[in-house]
Amino acid sequence: MSEASTRLAHHFDDLKQQKEATTLGMWTFLITEILFFGGLFAGYAEYRSRFPEAFAHGSHHLDIVLGTINTAVLITSSLTMAMGVHAAQLGRRKKTTVFLLLTIVFGLVFLGIKAVEYWHKYEEGLIPGAGFGLQGEDRQQMLFFAFYFLMTGMHALHMVIGVGIVGIIAFFAWRGRYTPDYYGPVEVTGLYWHFVDIVWIFLFPLLYLIGRH
Repeated sequence: MSEASTRLAHHFDDLKQQKEATTLGMWTFLITEILFFGGLFAGYAEYRSRFPEAFAHGSHHLDIVLGTINTAVLITSSLTMAMGVHAAQLGRRKKTTVFLLLTIVFGLVFLGIKAVEYWHKYEEGLIPGAGFGLQGEDRQQMLFFAFYFLMTGMHALHMVIGVGIVGIIAFFAWRGRYTPDYYGPVEVTGLYWHFVDIVWIFLFPLLYLIGRH
């Protein structure tokens, strides 16, 4: 049995058809993700238009420095992910593995910083619920933090999943599974990672920057 045939699923004619199908499948999945996050963005925009002052005040309780650092971290992770895909296309096993591992490191740094932010909000009593710490101010700010935790929490969940997937791909890359003729799994994983990064690029200004002036 040839090396290529071991990577070809039985229901495809060749590796090219398999790659096209997996890429189409990932784009279809990402469209459903766009609809999901689009609903969250639409809900946030609606309530922000109703309570602009309360949401602006709420954003002042977010740490813009940590948010900016996390933005830079994710942009860098997109770069290492793209370089990993490029290395896989060229059949460079070691470089592919290194770039994928760097992507994982940046992803974990992002999650660590986000955990620090969540801890700060817990200490400040800004978790939505009966013990919300801004009772003396506009209670509509609690709605802002409900959206904040929902949107950033779902994004963080996608990051955790992404780190796990990239880890699996890095393992197979280290084992020499990917070649210039077969690198589809690395490429579609890169699509997912870039999508998650783009979601944050929208979340950061929406939550941290708008209204801070």
